[in-house]
Amino acid sequence: MRKLRYTFKSDILFKMVFVKYPHLLKELVAVILGITVENITAFEILNSEITPESIEDKFCRLDINMRVNGKLVDIEMQVTNEGNYPERVMFYWAREFSSALVSGADYSLLPATIIISIMDFNLFGCEEYHSFFQPREATRHTLLSDKMGFHFFELPKLPELPENANESSILLIV
Repeated sequence: MRKLRYTFKSDILFKMVFVKYPHLLKELVAVILGITVENITAFEILNSEITPESIEDKFCRLDINMRVNGKLVDIEMQVTNEGNYPERVMFYWAREFSSALVSGADYSLLPATIIISIMDFNLFGCEEYHSFFQPREATRHTLLSDKMGFHFFELPKLPELPENANESSILLIV
């Protein structure tokens, strides 16, 4: 059996599929944000630029930025761990959050900004494949703001597919 040259974990292929089929992206985001698709009243892909003609061509912006019900949402597909991923994700968040406010506007108008990372490596020393972070006070765990959120999905921690899985099984396969 021949090995596939590209998989859905390729960030270019990931973006090509979701930009071409935004209803699939909308369903994925709804599941991650814990809302129904029907509750998404506003959905806009902000960087739907034309992807390269060939998957091997150079392409500099591989993430998917969107606005969902007034929230800024960024999805990143990351295949390799270069040792600085938490800092990189916080930089992405800071860039998105700070660019959302026009000069002179009130800070309360800043939108909730959420970064979703789908990673083909383990980042945290836990068994759960999904981790969610927000800023909280260290002792009382009081939420500072709900305008910052980080979802991390560690693909190697996903459970194996059951042997009796078929097309009618409801599974998230990335």
